Amino acid sequence: MASRVMPTALFHASLPPKPKPFASARTGRVRSGSLRCKALSESSPDPTVYRGVYGPWTVDPADVREVILYRSGLVTAATSFVIASSTAFLPEESWVSEIIRQNLDLLYTLGAGGLGLSLLLIHIYVTEIKRTLQALWALGVVGSLATYVCLAQPSGENLVQYVVDNSTAVWFVGPLFAALTGLVFKEGLCYGKLEAGILTFIIPTVLLGHLVTPIKFWCRYLAFFLSCQSLV
Repeated sequence: MASRVMPTALFHASLPPKPKPFASARTGRVRSGSLRCKALSESSPDPTVYRGVYGPWTVDPADVREVILYRSGLVTAATSFVIASSTAFLPEESWVSEIIRQNLDLLYTLGAGGLGLSLLLIHIYVTEIKRTLQALWALGVVGSLATYVCLAQPSGENLVQYVVDNSTAVWFVGPLFAALTGLVFKEGLCYGKLEAGILTFIIPTVLLGHLVTPIKFWCRYLAFFLSCQSLV
């Protein structure tokens, strides 16, 4: 009897203890959960919170994209207007001047489009001011189209050349440049850019001055300050 019990006891003692299924499953869940939490915390760190005048704020990827698009619109508008107005510096017979004159309407369209993109994404806390600038831009675009279709095309000229030759057409395209004036005023006020502040006075002076003075004289100053603004 003792001989039969002894091997049986030895046999049972050699077997490893069975793990508890509930404890094992629970341990597995805790481990996987801790791994998931760790992965999430590493991949999405808390954004930096800044203290501003109007309260705390953060910067996310959407904000970065908006700023890039906003600045791209500014650079597009400034570059287009600089190229178009550069004919005031170039000789009349220059082949560069000829190419630019043949594409003035394209440059004007690119500049207006870039300005519209920037006005769409501009950050102004007073909504009424933002909507006013956007409305001026839209009014200027409509006025430009109407001037091109009803006045410039029947005369066999492009839009820009027609405005140069007919000073009263400034009143039709003027609202678009009024929106540009508001934008550069905001840039000068918010970022302390001297050239943007000067443009606030240069742009309306150029347009209103065209009513009494040839526009080529004023284009030299406008091109200079727009080129400064395009480098911002």
